[in-house]
Amino acid sequence: MTWVWNNLDLIAELTLVHLRQSLIALVAGFLLSIPLGWVAWRYRLVRSGVITITGLLYTIPSLALLILLPVVTGWYSIVSETNLIVALAIYAVAILVRAVADGLDSVDAGVRQASTAVGYGSFRRFWAVEFPLAGPVILAGLRVASASTIALATVGILVGIQNIGYLFTNGLQRRIIPEVFAGVIAVVVLALVIDLLLVVLGRVLMPWTRRVRTRAPRANRTAVAA
Repeated sequence: MTWVWNNLDLIAELTLVHLRQSLIALVAGFLLSIPLGWVAWRYRLVRSGVITITGLLYTIPSLALLILLPVVTGWYSIVSETNLIVALAIYAVAILVRAVADGLDSVDAGVRQASTAVGYGSFRRFWAVEFPLAGPVILAGLRVASASTIALATVGILVGIQNIGYLFTNGLQRRIIPEVFAGVIAVVVLALVIDLLLVVLGRVLMPWTRRVRTRAPRANRTAVAA
């Protein structure tokens, strides 16, 4: 514990860097997943292909991807952090495309017909009706992607990108076990904080989900009483 107390500033600095890398990648992956997920939902003939191909992206070994990306993109050591963010965004897309497609699938067809009947065009219907109603399913996928992204980001240290992963490699090389434990705890706490923020954000942006949960127990009690 002495090492941890003496290096709280280092842990905090690496955690903030780790958070920035993870959030940029998560946002980029989410934005890319919306059109891909919509294509997979809208065009049934290509659905399995889109979901399968994007899902296979997650099977690429992270270290191999980080080594290959500079060769493909031409972004070498000067902007090496960019390669990590691109790699993390790719893994986020692998998770979120299916979540977006499944979320749009969960929207009731009657709701779509009703929105069209009152004059909503396809673009307006998507953003005002379909996407919000698909929100709970998409949020579930986003929570999984956030935990995955924060954990995978630590691999960046193996190619010289500073973040919480530094605590792992430096601790192992110098045989400072508290440093390794500090890295593990920092990653876990960061993942839990982001997950909690996503849950709160979901409740703020989708208040109707709370009303559905509060009504369900009453309906069950009425059924039992009957």
